[in-house]
Amino acid sequence: MSTSLQSGDVAQRVDRSLARAVQRVTSTPLGRYQSAVLRIGVSGTYLLFLLRELPNRRELYGPDSPWHWEMASRLIADNRAFTALMWSDSAVWFEAVYALALISAGLLLVGWRTRATSVLFMAGVLSLQNRSIFMGDGGDNVIHLMAVYLMLTRCARVWSLDARRAARDAVRVAEGGRPGRDAVGPVLWALLGCALLSATLAGGLGGTRWLPVLLWILWLGNGAWWALSRSAAAREPRLLLDVVANLAHNAALLVIMAEVCLIYATAGWYKVQGSRWQDGTALYYPLKLDYFTPWPWLSGLLASSALMVMVLTYVTVIVQVAFPFTLFNRKVKNVLLVLMIGEHAGIAVILGLPFFSLAMIAADAVFLPTVFLVWLGDRVTRGRRGLVSRAKGGARVPRPRQPDGDAQEAPPRGDGPGHTLVG
Repeated sequence: MSTSLQSGDVAQRVDRSLARAVQRVTSTPLGRYQSAVLRIGVSGTYLLFLLRELPNRRELYGPDSPWHWEMASRLIADNRAFTALMWSDSAVWFEAVYALALISAGLLLVGWRTRATSVLFMAGVLSLQNRSIFMGDGGDNVIHLMAVYLMLTRCARVWSLDARRAARDAVRVAEGGRPGRDAVGPVLWALLGCALLSATLAGGLGGTRWLPVLLWILWLGNGAWWALSRSAAAREPRLLLDVVANLAHNAALLVIMAEVCLIYATAGWYKVQGSRWQDGTALYYPLKLDYFTPWPWLSGLLASSALMVMVLTYVTVIVQVAFPFTLFNRKVKNVLLVLMIGEHAGIAVILGLPFFSLAMIAADAVFLPTVFLVWLGDRVTRGRRGLVSRAKGGARVPRPRQPDGDAQEAPPRGDGPGHTLVG
C-alpha cells in the first residue's frame, strides 16, 4: 500500500512539473532580453559591414564582381539558393537591393515593425551572400543562420520601438482609452503581400520549398493577428495565435543555442586533431601573416612570447570543447562565456576580424544571464539620461542683466523629455 502511494505521489509531482513546463513554454516567450541582444548584435554587425563595404559593394556583390552574373546564375540553378539579385542584372536593381539590406538592418536594430523588418533583413542577407558565396567568412555564415532564425523569434519585446509603442498602448487601455491607431502596419502588410505574391508567381524565391511556405505562413499569420486584435469577441483565437508565436519563439531560441554549441564543438574537435594545436604553436602562424596583422607591433609582441602563444592556443581549444558541457552549471558556463567573449574581442583587435568577432559575440549573447542584461540595460538607460540632462544643461542661455545688476538664468526651454531609438 505504501509503495503504491509513493508511486502515486511521484507520478503527481511529475505531472505537475510537466504541466508547469508546458505552461511556461506556451504562455510566455523565454529569453526576451537575450533575443533582443541577439537582434541588436546581428543587425548592427551587418549594418556596420554594409557601411564599411559601401565603396566596394559593386566589386563584392554587384555588376563589377569577379564572380559575374552568369556564373552566379549557373551556381544558383544548381544549389537552388534564394537571392533577389538574380532577378535582374541591372545595376539599378543591385543598388536597390543593397539599399534595402542597409535600411532593413537599421530598422531591425532599433526594433521598428520587427516582424516585417526581420523578413526584409533575412532577404537582404541571403540576397547578398548567395550572390557571391566566396566573399564571406565564418562571421557571414553565423549572420546567415541567425537572420533566418530571427524571423521566428519575438525579439522586440524589450529594447525596441515596438516595445515602446506597445507600452504606450497599454497605458492608454489602462486609463480607459483605446490603443493608438495603426495605419502603418496594414499598409506595410499589403505591400509585402504584393511583393511576396509577385516573387512566388515569378519563381524568384529559390528552388527550396521551405522558404516560400515559411514566408506565406508568416504573412498570413500576421494578418490574422492584426484582425483578431481588433475584435473584442475573438479572444480565444487570439490566445491560440499567441501560444503558437510563443512556441515558435522558444523553439527558435533553442535551435540558436544548439547551433552555437555545435559551432564551438565542431571547431574545438577539429582543432584537437591538428598537430599545430596539439603542440601549442597554432596561434603563432596567423600572427606572422600580413593579412592578419593590422597592428604588426602588437602581433610581433604576442608572437615573441612562446609561453603566451602556447597558453592561448590550449585555452582556445579547451574552452571551445568544454563549453557545450558546461551549460548545466551556471557558474562554470558564465566563466567560459567571459573567456569566449574575450577571445573574440582579441581576435577582432589582434587579427583584424571585427565583423566575425561581433557576429560570434552576438550569438554568444543568448547564454548571457538575464540579471546581467537587465543590469546592463539599466546602466545604459542611466547613462543616456545623464547625457541628455547634461546636454540640456549646457544649452541654457543666460538672460540679459537687469538694471539692478542681478543676473538670473533663463529657465530651460520646453523641448520635452529626451528620446532614444531603443529603450
